[in-house]
Amino acid sequence: MGRYCGGVEVDAAQSQVIRSAGTLTPDAVSLVRAMYERATSDASDFLWIALASPTRKELDALAEVFTIPALWIADALNPRQRAKAEIADGGALIVFKVVLYDEPTSAIETGQIAVMLGPSYVVTVRLGPTGSLGPVRLDTTQRPEFLVHGPLSAAHAIADAIVDGYLEAADEIGRDLDTIEERVFSPAVTDDSETIYLLKRENLELRRAVAPLVPHAQRLVEGRTPNIPDDLRTHFHDLGDHLLRVNDAVESYESLLMTMLQASNARQGLQQNTDMRKMAAYAALLAVPTALAGIYGMNFEHMPELSWRFGYPAVLLVMATILTLMFRAFKRSGWL
Repeated sequence: MGRYCGGVEVDAAQSQVIRSAGTLTPDAVSLVRAMYERATSDASDFLWIALASPTRKELDALAEVFTIPALWIADALNPRQRAKAEIADGGALIVFKVVLYDEPTSAIETGQIAVMLGPSYVVTVRLGPTGSLGPVRLDTTQRPEFLVHGPLSAAHAIADAIVDGYLEAADEIGRDLDTIEERVFSPAVTDDSETIYLLKRENLELRRAVAPLVPHAQRLVEGRTPNIPDDLRTHFHDLGDHLLRVNDAVESYESLLMTMLQASNARQGLQQNTDMRKMAAYAALLAVPTALAGIYGMNFEHMPELSWRFGYPAVLLVMATILTLMFRAFKRSGWL
C-alpha cells in the first residue's frame, strides 16, 4: 500500500501521507508539488507531510509549494514558541507542546509539534524526540471513513493523541500527589519540601502546555469554531472537553501543592520548635546539679555543710527533689 520514492514515503490511501526519510531533496519537493496539484483537483484528497527537526531550507521549500506564511514557518521552527492556535483564511497553525511523563523519575519530557493545514494539505513539524506521530498516522490512514473530512480529520487525530498525553501526565501527577499527601500528613514528620517543589515544577510544565489552548477549547465545547463539519463537531467537542479537564486538574494540583508545601514547612517549623524546647528543658535540668556542685565545690573554710555528717546525702536529696519537680513540670507542659 505504500512505496518509497525520492526520499519520502507515499501512501496511496484516500489521503496522501508523506513522511520525510532524511532531507527533502529537490526530487522529493517536485514529487510533493505534483501530488499537491493532484490533491487540489480532488476534494477527497489531501497531503499529510510529517517532518522531524527539519531545516529552514526544507520548510521554505514546502512553504513555496503550499503558500505557507513565513511567520508560520518561523513559529514552527522556534523551540521556545508558546502553544497557540491561529486561524487564517483557508488555513490554520496550531502549535502544541507535547508532554511525556517518565514514571521512574517522575519527570515530564517536553517536545513541540506544529500543525499547519490548508484546504488540501497538512504539514506537521516535530522538534525533539518526544511526540512521534507514526502510530497516529498509521491509525488514521486505516480509517477512510474518517479521512473523508479532509485535513481537519488529520488535525483532530494529532490533537487527540497529544491531549491524551496531557491526560496521562495529569493522572500520573495526581497519583504522585496522593503519595506525597500521605507522607506530609502522616504521624512521622518528614521533609518533603524538595519533592513537592519538583512535582510543582512538573505541574508547571503541563500547565504551560495546556493553558494557552484553553480559550480555543472553550470555543470547541461551545460549538463556536467555524468551518468544522457537523460529523466532526462531536469529536472536536470531546477534544475540547478533555483539554478543559486537564486544565482544571492542573489548577487544582497547583493549589493543593501550595497547600502541602505550606503544611510541610509548618510541620518542619513545629518539629524544630519541639526540638528546641526539649533541648532547653534538658539544659535546665542539667543546670541544677551543676549549680549545686559548683557551690559546694568552692571549698571555703566556713561552710557548715562540709563538716556536717549528712551534708552529702542531703545535697543529693535536694538535687533529686528539684530535678523530679522540674521534670514533672516539663512533662506536664509538653516540653519533654
